Amino acid sequence: MRFELKTENENFLKPFSQFFGIVFLITLIIILCDFALKLGIISRNHKIEHNCRLLSVEKSKPHFKKLSKLSNLKSKQQIWEFCREVNK
Repeated sequence: MRFELKTENENFLKPFSQFFGIVFLITLIIILCDFALKLGIISRNHKIEHNCRLLSVEKSKPHFKKLSKLSNLKSKQQIWEFCREVNK
């Protein structure tokens, strides 16, 4: 009579590998989201600088509207002061 005992090491390793896989994916998602947010901030700042330069050359209503939306400033005087600070 033979007595065999099977130890299944794979069953112990599988939950650990799944756990580390999930942690890796969550970390990757967080890093990519952070990267996307930073690119959005850089893009917004670039648009503000560009529109302020355009406004200093050509004082037109569309430039004021774009800057008003980007900077949440309502009056033309506030936008002018804001652009002076940006262009320094």
